[in-house]
Amino acid sequence: MSKTATLAITLLAAAALLTGCGSEKKDDGAAKAGGAKPSASAGGDAKGSAPDREGVPHQVVFEVGGTGKSQVMWVGNTNHFEQVTLPWTKTESVTLEDAELDVGVTVSVVPGSVKRADGMLQAAPCTIKVDGKQVADNQNGASDKLCEYKLKN
Repeated sequence: MSKTATLAITLLAAAALLTGCGSEKKDDGAAKAGGAKPSASAGGDAKGSAPDREGVPHQVVFEVGGTGKSQVMWVGNTNHFEQVTLPWTKTESVTLEDAELDVGVTVSVVPGSVKRADGMLQAAPCTIKVDGKQVADNQNGASDKLCEYKLKN
C-alpha cells in the first residue's frame, strides 16, 4: 500500500475515533417543534441558576473538491460520516450556546482520498467558510491535515 493511501486511511480512522469520543451538540428539535426552552424562573431552584445563553447563528460551509466518490467526515452541529460524490458542499447553521460561548466549538471536515494525475492518491482539497469568509483549507490537498476551525462568538 502506498504511503499516501496509508496516511489517508490513518487520518480517517483517527478522525473517526476522535469524533466518536466527543459529545454531540444539543438538539434543538424541541424548539423547532414548537416546544419552548425552560426559563430560569420556570420552577426549580432559583438560587445559583443562570439563564440559558445563546449566541448568533453562524453559517458554516464545508467543501471537498475533486471528482468521483469519496468518504467524507465532518463535524458541525453533530458528527457525520458518509460516502459522497465530489465536488461536495454542505451548509449548516451553528449557534453556540451556554459554555460554548466562552470556549468556542471546533468545526471540521476530513476529506477522503482522490487520485492525482499520476494515479497516486492524495487527500481531496477541503475548505471551511464561516459567514462567507474562508477560515480553513488544506492547500488544495497538498497538506495531509484535515480542515478545522475553532468557531467563537
